[in-house]
Amino acid sequence: RFNDVIADPSGRVFCGTMPTPDRLGRLYRLDPDGSLTKLLDGIGVSNGMGFTPDRKQLYYTDSPARKIYLFDYDQKTGALSNQRIHITTPELEGVPDGMTVDAAGCLWSARWDGGHLFRYAPDSTEVLQIPFPAKKVTSVTFGGADYTDIYVTTAGGNNRAEEGSGAGAVFHLNLGIQGVPEFFSNISVNGG
Repeated sequence: RFNDVIADPSGRVFCGTMPTPDRLGRLYRLDPDGSLTKLLDGIGVSNGMGFTPDRKQLYYTDSPARKIYLFDYDQKTGALSNQRIHITTPELEGVPDGMTVDAAGCLWSARWDGGHLFRYAPDSTEVLQIPFPAKKVTSVTFGGADYTDIYVTTAGGNNRAEEGSGAGAVFHLNLGIQGVPEFFSNISVNGG
């Protein structure tokens, strides 16, 4: 089953899978011609992804490993190389989940069972921590006319007594921080 997906600047789609009883998660790239390429194997749970503003690198989250990796990214081919650990999240901060990147190149990471949204500078220094009234903060994106609106989702709405009063909700913030629009896929599902 697929988990997080993201379109790249050229319209390809990077899609991560959840683990199954038979194997761990994977990361695939779906190209506009319909070809599917396996990029990574042995992933705990493939999760949040985002491109740096210069479009030369991709952030990628493996939730159970508590790691956000950074890859070099070739926009012409969609290839990933030079995998390295960018951020390792401490256990007390929850599990890294969905993410996005803002116009300044800062990475925003939602925290499952951490109740927070974190913002990191491009050098991986934590610069902001925003608490939410929910344990399971799942994802974040920018929107609005000028991309300064931040939308944050949470899970666990069927058990607010344990998960928090804001579980299962969408939150809207405006901190005056500029986001960027996400890329659009160029995949034809009907073959034409």
